[in-house]
Amino acid sequence: MKKLMVFTLLAIFSYAKEFIGKVPLVEKANQVHYTGSHLNSPELLHNILHYQKWGEFFVYLQVHWFRLLFGYITIAVLIVFLLHYLVIGPKKFSHDGRKFYVFSLFMRIIHWIAAIAFVIIVPTGFMMIFGKYLGGGDLVLTARYLHSIGTVLFIVAVIPMFLAWLVPMLPTLDDIKWLFIAGGYLSKKKREIPAGKFNAGQKMWFWLATLGGFVMIITGAIMYFEDFDIALLKTLDMDQIDILRVSAIVHNFLGMAIAALFITHLYMSIFAIKGSLDSMISGYKSEDELKYLHSSFYKKLMKKIL
Repeated sequence: MKKLMVFTLLAIFSYAKEFIGKVPLVEKANQVHYTGSHLNSPELLHNILHYQKWGEFFVYLQVHWFRLLFGYITIAVLIVFLLHYLVIGPKKFSHDGRKFYVFSLFMRIIHWIAAIAFVIIVPTGFMMIFGKYLGGGDLVLTARYLHSIGTVLFIVAVIPMFLAWLVPMLPTLDDIKWLFIAGGYLSKKKREIPAGKFNAGQKMWFWLATLGGFVMIITGAIMYFEDFDIALLKTLDMDQIDILRVSAIVHNFLGMAIAALFITHLYMSIFAIKGSLDSMISGYKSEDELKYLHSSFYKKLMKKIL
């Protein structure tokens, strides 16, 4: 497997090198002349040499490979979940018995703000990635504006969500057990799954969405505002064009992972577990669902009651 990965990376690099020198830097009609911008100022003309060395490879990576990776990963995730639904099917639990209050009103509001943010951010991110096939223009520009609005909503939600759920999201031994059995989702049998209030899958999504989200906010802001002057970059021997390239690469790679786990989260909460979404509406989870999907948390609740 490792040899295959190394061979694939070498093949991608060799293939990309073929295009260095063939990807035009900018069309003559669209060349930008100095207007006082930090990005185009005379003192940064030495960037041209760096662009000739790495710039064209970066352009090719940004224009071609990221689009392919986003497409393949998304299609693969959707196919896996379609097969899971058809072959194994959703888990069903009784919602008629005793119920436990597990999510406060405040946390439900914060969660829904974050959910709305992702519902805006992820599709508009795809629209910008595949803007070439959507005709570009106003549609993609509107997607960019909506992407920014979704980011503001996410900023509102991410800090209180991170602080409130930090402790229960910390890894435990139950998470290792959960991962070994894939949370029981590969079996049709109904059995107790070792998990606390949040299982290992939910924890992975939490850490990627929050810590990864912070990085996405920073890199996204750098790409959105573009023209800036940060003294720290100069001490690191980095010009603005360098940090823009790094930001774009990091933003895209993280975007792939976040999009994949966001789709996973949607599938699990809407399709894989019938009625699971109710807990984020009412705040209550059924005893049957807690007993089997969050057995460790359920046992703690029983001890408190007894």
